[in-house]
Amino acid sequence: MKKLMTGNEAIARGFYEAGGSIACAYPGTPSTEVLENIALYKDIYSEWAPNEKVALEVAIGSSIAGARSLAAMKHVGVNVAADPLMTFGYTGVNGGMVLVSADDPGMHSSQNEQDNRYYAKFAKIAMIEPSDSQEAKDFMKDAMEISEKFDVPVLYRVTTRICHSKTLVEFSDREEVGIKKYEKNIAKFVATPGNGRKLHVVVEDKLKKMEEFSNETRLNQVEWNDKKVGVITSGISYQYAKEVFGDNVSYLKLGFTHPLPFAKIEDFAKQVETLYVIEELEPYIEEQIKARGIDCIGKEKISNLGELNPDIIASALLGTEGEVAAAVAELKEDVIGRPPTLCAGCPHRGFFYTLSKKKNVMITGDIGCYTLGSAEPLNAMDTCICMGASISAGHGAQKAFNFHNVDKRVVSVIGDSTFFHTGILSLVDVMYNKGNSITVILDNRITGMTGHQQNPGTGYTLMGEETNQIDIPSVCKAIGVKNIIVVNPLDLNANEEALNKALASDEPSVIITQWPCALKKFSKEDKERFDCTPKTYEVKEDKCKQCKMCLKSGCPAISFDEVAKIDKTMCVGCSVCAQVCPFDAIEKVGE
Repeated sequence: MKKLMTGNEAIARGFYEAGGSIACAYPGTPSTEVLENIALYKDIYSEWAPNEKVALEVAIGSSIAGARSLAAMKHVGVNVAADPLMTFGYTGVNGGMVLVSADDPGMHSSQNEQDNRYYAKFAKIAMIEPSDSQEAKDFMKDAMEISEKFDVPVLYRVTTRICHSKTLVEFSDREEVGIKKYEKNIAKFVATPGNGRKLHVVVEDKLKKMEEFSNETRLNQVEWNDKKVGVITSGISYQYAKEVFGDNVSYLKLGFTHPLPFAKIEDFAKQVETLYVIEELEPYIEEQIKARGIDCIGKEKISNLGELNPDIIASALLGTEGEVAAAVAELKEDVIGRPPTLCAGCPHRGFFYTLSKKKNVMITGDIGCYTLGSAEPLNAMDTCICMGASISAGHGAQKAFNFHNVDKRVVSVIGDSTFFHTGILSLVDVMYNKGNSITVILDNRITGMTGHQQNPGTGYTLMGEETNQIDIPSVCKAIGVKNIIVVNPLDLNANEEALNKALASDEPSVIITQWPCALKKFSKEDKERFDCTPKTYEVKEDKCKQCKMCLKSGCPAISFDEVAKIDKTMCVGCSVCAQVCPFDAIEKVGE
């Protein structure tokens, strides 16, 4: 059987075919669909974790127990999971364990474009890089076998193009491997300094054995053509190189990229006249090759900024302009820029609109669709660093202002899923250290930005089971917050009162806005608690004074052409524009 699959779908299929049994992740583009697709296989237990560290630790525990396990996350998520990863590199596995790192060259949906291949080197573990969906499936079985053979976790490095592009995938049957026997082994799995020193010696020996394997495995292949030019490459860069050079050059295609196959690389380099290293982002392969004294051409020609494509490679190495680049240049003047914005009816818009009116306030933001509150016309966010940083960075900023007698208040804005991810401990820090910053938790009842995944506050698991719903106000109360205000963010007067009360207090305050995401498929609990019936608003043209105040809400359903207009196909009846209009020119349809 063959099927057109994205790389993420293929990774899920590969884990199924490899006999995987436990999978855990925190959603994050471009990795989200890995777990969403694994959850479709009922032979596998899968779950969303509150953050990536927890996800990896669940996979580690499953591996130690003897099961083949997987954790998946985007590249910055590995930063959160780095603590257990570094130690697990020392201890090794029982059942095979794979960590899927989905990197995002070009920062399509990320705050940086770090190259996570260095994590494999840093953690002293094996690394595999597929170059299409078929390999994304097939290499997963190899990854599990390598993990168990060499007693190491495997970093399974993919990128946005691998994750989201589709190629044909041929299926195989599932291999039922069951669970390996668990045996207590303190010297292996209890990472005290005494045990760790011994394990480090073992790890270095494993690396030597894996390098020998790297020179022999079919995952690293030579494709001989004309030997005037040789290309060493891996992952999606292989596809780009093939599109540029075709069969006119020879290739060393690397699928097992840590440790690198230096014997094979040296032999390949000796047989070609000019050697290119084509890789996305950092010179991970290139710098190791040059450290061995092998001449090659890489980042002096190909930038380490942004995502590669065939046109970039052709321009850098051949001096030619590709068809795509030429077409884009021709159309550039006719293309209208469309910056991202909060959706029509987004519950965050009303609160950000109110917050944007407050003066002498610093707003520390976080990762989520609400990060778009920083954009025009709201401009209601000053910082965005990493998940959970809004509260702790806001606490630090407020302490700095207070310490230096600067009359300025700090408002920290964070989403519900992000609060569970790393925001709770940040709020603990505020309370423990007697801070007085204001924390706003934007609870839209789902993990919005990555595509409506469940989280600890929704009452449902990844597998669709009803579960304990973690109540955010109760968590804040347990931490010690006394000033807790829950508001409907679509009610601008309620937002104003909540902010004024918090700003007037010298104690820490938490404002929790609660309303479902406008795009969410409403649960029975949503329907019971919130008025989710569809509504539409329209502009009464005879009342419109062309003041354009409604445009300042930033709603994409509103446009202006002599008078304001509301696109009825986009409007969901949030009523924010009607509250903003000073002339009562916007009314609910049917009233």
